[in-house]
Amino acid sequence: MGDTPGVEEGSSMTDRLMTIDGDANQVWLKARAAIGAHGRRSRPRYEKLWAYYRNPIELVRASGALVGAGATRGWYRSAQEVGLPHRIVGNGQRGDERGRREVVIENDIGWRIAAMVDFMFGSPIRIESLAENEATKRQVEEVLERVWEGSGGIAMLQDMATLGHVFGHVDLLVRVDEEGLVGSRGWDAARWVSIEPIDARRGVAVLNDRDYRQIDLYALHVGAVASGDDGSGRDAARRGWLDRLRSEKQARRVIEARDAGGQSEVFTRDGWLRVVEGEVVERGVWSLLPGVLPIVHVQNMSQPFVYEGIGEVEALVALQDELNTRLSDRASRVTMQSFKMYLAKGIEGFRGSSVGPGTVWSTDNPDASISSFGGDASSPSEESHIAEIREAMDKISGVPPLAGGVVRAKIGNLSSANALRITLMSLIAKTMRKRVTYGRGIERVSGLVLEYLNAAGVLKTDVRERGVRVVWGALPVVDEQTLVDAGRAKVELGVDEQRVLDELGYGNDDPGVV
Repeated sequence: MGDTPGVEEGSSMTDRLMTIDGDANQVWLKARAAIGAHGRRSRPRYEKLWAYYRNPIELVRASGALVGAGATRGWYRSAQEVGLPHRIVGNGQRGDERGRREVVIENDIGWRIAAMVDFMFGSPIRIESLAENEATKRQVEEVLERVWEGSGGIAMLQDMATLGHVFGHVDLLVRVDEEGLVGSRGWDAARWVSIEPIDARRGVAVLNDRDYRQIDLYALHVGAVASGDDGSGRDAARRGWLDRLRSEKQARRVIEARDAGGQSEVFTRDGWLRVVEGEVVERGVWSLLPGVLPIVHVQNMSQPFVYEGIGEVEALVALQDELNTRLSDRASRVTMQSFKMYLAKGIEGFRGSSVGPGTVWSTDNPDASISSFGGDASSPSEESHIAEIREAMDKISGVPPLAGGVVRAKIGNLSSANALRITLMSLIAKTMRKRVTYGRGIERVSGLVLEYLNAAGVLKTDVRERGVRVVWGALPVVDEQTLVDAGRAKVELGVDEQRVLDELGYGNDDPGVV
């Protein structure tokens, strides 16, 4: 790196200032500007996407309704209520239930994301070395397995996929304790090397001006809890997340307040910084792999010429709002029409009387009468509209109800391989497409780990021996060969051959799956 102004000769590598057009403070200024821009432009959107995926609930205190010492009464509202019209939520956004009707939230986004992640990483993967030497191949596979398992294994991969599906991309940070790694053994590498998925709300990438695929600087920021007022008369840190979601301007104000402090880690190709409350408290340079940024970017679904990938939540938000709106409207209609009302004529003293078993009224008026009205009434157009919304979400997400364990129609025999394949075709195709992007990310991370191990002298390899490929597990769909073998066994046991062919999807009538 050359001499660094202001640093005495003989200082260690970890004491030297890293440089990007200047010293560590200049690096932090560049990172801080990127963190600020990310908080204003990207974080409010990411917060909304995560809220729609998780749909968490929060307690809303009823004003002036104290019950005992320190206890309050209140009611709960969920994140997706932000998309409901005022006729349903009433004054709920201001913290009271006046005008609030039945609110029904069915988080279709959540189970669809879960189904996609299950199809991606429902079973463990295997990382296979491409080294020709069998001894080296065995060593590489063993050490990579230890590192990935030490970082969380399949559970970490599922977390990685969840973040990618929600935000459109996920970044993987390879953390290396360089001093500990040097002199260790291969089997002990997991103690000094770990892989960490980065939430898009926390990770900030500064891209190269000439190549959007190249990251010049990466900041990992954890904001502080704001202590000042946000201008609304309430502490910004204590405002409900639903209130913040309702106003993008307000969300940005709260994020900026939190980002004013907190902690940051800044990574460049030269080294790293740790910043607390705006002050650089630690800094160092890379000694094992100078010039290498330990960040691997993974797109959920590739998007050309753009850093962010394509996520699964954003396209479903509007449909989720419409579904919740119509379900809430239907609930209100059922409440209003599921009971009968009565009209009494010519009966003295009827006003205010209850209607129930054993109730008796009497009158001398021969023209007196009691008639009922109201009660259950169906709305075919409403039910059809709700069904169409669900079908639209099926089409956009590529996740049919069957993938979530929901069967909507009489499907005959679920053992029909053709029926299953046709029903899950879109989800299978999307999963295979995403296996390319996630697989390349896993392979790049594994190669980077091997580079560190080689540089530290833990596991010496050349470039050709660091190549790996991901071996994916079987998709959670019934394998056709398994069905054929089972069918053959049934025929041998005396089951009608035509029946077996029908079950396999080769008969004249395939029942299909909806």
